[in-house]
Amino acid sequence: MAELAPFPTEWDSALVLVPHPDDPEYGVAAAVAKWTSSGKTVRYALACRGEVGIAGMAPEEAAPLREAEQRRSAAIVGVGNVEFWDFPDSQIFDTPRLRDKIAATIADLRPDVVITLYSGPEWAPGAPNQRDHIEFSKAVAGAIYSMSDPPRWFFETGPDGTHGETVDDFIEVAVESLAAHHVYLSVYDPNTPVTEQARQQVERSTPPRPEFGGRRTVEFILKSR
Repeated sequence: MAELAPFPTEWDSALVLVPHPDDPEYGVAAAVAKWTSSGKTVRYALACRGEVGIAGMAPEEAAPLREAEQRRSAAIVGVGNVEFWDFPDSQIFDTPRLRDKIAATIADLRPDVVITLYSGPEWAPGAPNQRDHIEFSKAVAGAIYSMSDPPRWFFETGPDGTHGETVDDFIEVAVESLAAHHVYLSVYDPNTPVTEQARQQVERSTPPRPEFGGRRTVEFILKSR
């Protein structure tokens, strides 16, 4: 296990780019809550509305429901600006159109930090990453690397990180934020209470790290600076 460096502090605004609703809450919400509580601005942009993400629910019903759950979830951790792009759920690919949208959004908002999902094939042995995640994250990297004036910092969330943000004081708000995806989680695992699902996931994504005194930590992978 490589030792993590502290996450940078010399920034004011961040943009979290993800493909689906609930993607921020499955990894970075505790860190976002910490940042917004200290006065930093964090915005979310999502490629789709998650319209095919709820089994047995028609896309035209699921899309507004998942958008509403995402907006409530984001507000819990202090994010009021949430943008949806309407690329097709489960059909997200690293295309020139997607790269152009990502680059235009970054150029418009001019964040100091951009954060996206892990682009690797597996989160752990036997735990494959989703294709939408991989394709979207590759598109983010391609867009940023093509920009003449890219953001100062570009990170992915995921295993084998380079930097960490300690979040012990923000675990409960992260659990509340993920649990705001109530309908989605209720259908995803009807046998486990939503809050219990949320707590299990937040604890998995915030392991204690020895270099930070055993405090719970969100890990980030530095991709460019």
